[in-house]
Amino acid sequence: MNERVRSGDRAGFAEIFDEHARVVYAHAVRTTGDWALAEDVMSLTFLEAWRLRDKLREEVRSVRAWLLGIATNVMRNTARSARRHREAMSRLSLPETSPDFADELVGQMADAQRLAAAARALQRLKRTEREVFALVVWSDLGYAAVAEALGIPVGTVRSRLSRAREKLRRLVDEELAADPRVMEPQGGSGHIPDSGAAAARASHRRGTR
Repeated sequence: MNERVRSGDRAGFAEIFDEHARVVYAHAVRTTGDWALAEDVMSLTFLEAWRLRDKLREEVRSVRAWLLGIATNVMRNTARSARRHREAMSRLSLPETSPDFADELVGQMADAQRLAAAARALQRLKRTEREVFALVVWSDLGYAAVAEALGIPVGTVRSRLSRAREKLRRLVDEELAADPRVMEPQGGSGHIPDSGAAAARASHRRGTR
């Protein structure tokens, strides 16, 4: 598969998109706390992945880790990436396919307020701690895969994650206490609302035409 994509096989890239788009979108939603921005991050990530496909060599052991590493870089440089995205989309169309985002994308996040509170708490961490936490805890990557995605030693992943978890316990409580809009969840499933899922699908269809 890697060799097919490296050679410019769009069908092979479509398979990668189908398999990993939900994970990338969920990672972006959880990290940014913003549905619309997460749509942009997802589109930018796969555009960058196509542009950087020559790097998808045999030593890339995990395509998911590779994509989440790209997504992390996209979120570091959203403004610059958005400009490049607009210019490049006029020249390149991604595969015309859209995943189903509606199935358990954000775990146990009960509502938009709680998601936003968690995202605000996450933003109060150091960037290096935030990235490791999001990839390990929310995107379920192993330590080795995160080390590969971010280009750091496994030991560094472990230490940053430990610090991030300790800080987040306190910061999330502070954010929830400070937000009067936060209510206890009323039987919520933790799924992306239908309107959010539909918006994501519509946005991606527009971006791939």
